[in-house]
Amino acid sequence: MAAYRQGKPAPDEAFKLSSNENPFEPIDAILEAIAESSINRYPDGSASAVRARIAQRHGVDIESVHVGAGSVAILAQLIQAAAGSGDEVVYAWRSFEAYPGLVTVAGATSVTVPIDESDGSHDLAAMAAAVTGRTRLILVCSPNNPTGAAVSADAFADFMGTVPRNVLVVLDEAYAEFVTDPTAVSGIGLLDDYPNLVVLRTFSKAYGLAGLRFGYAIGPAYVLDAARTAAIPLSVIEPAQRAAIAALDNEEFLLERVARISALRDEVWRALLEQGWSIPHPQGNFVWFATGEHTAAAAEIFLKHGIVVRALGSDGLRVSIGEAESVGKLLAAAEEVVQNLPTAHARTGLD
Repeated sequence: MAAYRQGKPAPDEAFKLSSNENPFEPIDAILEAIAESSINRYPDGSASAVRARIAQRHGVDIESVHVGAGSVAILAQLIQAAAGSGDEVVYAWRSFEAYPGLVTVAGATSVTVPIDESDGSHDLAAMAAAVTGRTRLILVCSPNNPTGAAVSADAFADFMGTVPRNVLVVLDEAYAEFVTDPTAVSGIGLLDDYPNLVVLRTFSKAYGLAGLRFGYAIGPAYVLDAARTAAIPLSVIEPAQRAAIAALDNEEFLLERVARISALRDEVWRALLEQGWSIPHPQGNFVWFATGEHTAAAAEIFLKHGIVVRALGSDGLRVSIGEAESVGKLLAAAEEVVQNLPTAHARTGLD
C-alpha cells in the first residue's frame, strides 16, 4: 500500500494550492483562545465544552457528537470499529486519497465504484448495487475531493432508501460550508431519518484551523461510542478545542470569508470554461483538471507559473482556491496547458 502524501510545499514566491487550505490568517479571537491553553496539562479527554457547543449549534444531543484530530481521524476510528478481515467498505473512486489506506489498515477490503467521468460525481446507484452481505460501511464524499462534485439531496435520499439499515453510511462533508448548489445534500438534517448515517465535518477548511487538527462527527450515539473505543486517548489537544469554540463564537465573520472563497472559485471556474475546459461547477474550495496521462506534465507547467498543485496519479490535478493574487498565475498556467497539451482532449474536455 502507498502511504498518504501531503500536498507539496511551495518554493519561494510560489503559491501553495495543493492542500485545500484556507488562505486567510487566523482572527485575533482564535489566537487569544489558543494562548490561554495550559499545554503542561492534558486536555479534557471528553472535549465536553466544545462538544456541547457543536451540539447546540446543530440542535442535537451532546452524546451524538464525537470529535477527533481532524475528521479523517474519526473516519479511521469508524472503519476500525465496524470493519475487519473479510469485511468490505464501498466508496467512489477517485475520491479522498486517504480512503484506501484507512480500509487496508483496518484489515478490510475496498470495493471501489468509478465516478461519473462526465462530471466527477458519485454513481450512487452503482454504489448501492455493490453492497453485499460483507459490506459494513459505505463512504460518500460530498462535495467529492478531488473532483468538487456534490451529491444532490434527491439522489442521496434514493440511495439511502436502497441501502440496508445494518450498513453504516458515512457522509464526508469536509467542504460543506463552500457549497452553493441549493440542490446539494446536507446530512445533519437527515440524521433522524436514517439510523445508519454518520456525518463528518471539519474545522480545517472553512474555519481555517488545519494546523490544529479538529474535526467532528454527528450521528447515533452508540455508533460514535464504538468510534471512541478505537480513538487514541487525548488526541484532541486543548488549543484545538479552545480554537474551535472561538471559531463558533465568530462563525458569522468566518463564513463571510468562506463566501468570498466560493465567489472567487466561481470566477476561476467561469474563466476556465472560457479557456475551453469542460469542468462541472465545483462545490468545494478547489477546482479539478482531469488531465489524465498528461498530469505530470501539466503539474510542471503550473509550477513554472508559481502554482503548486496536487497531482493525483494519472487522473488529474486538484488546485485549491487560495490568495486572490494567485488567480492570475493559475489561469495563465491553465491556458498554457490548453495550448501545449492538446492531445489531452479526451480526458479534459478541451475544445
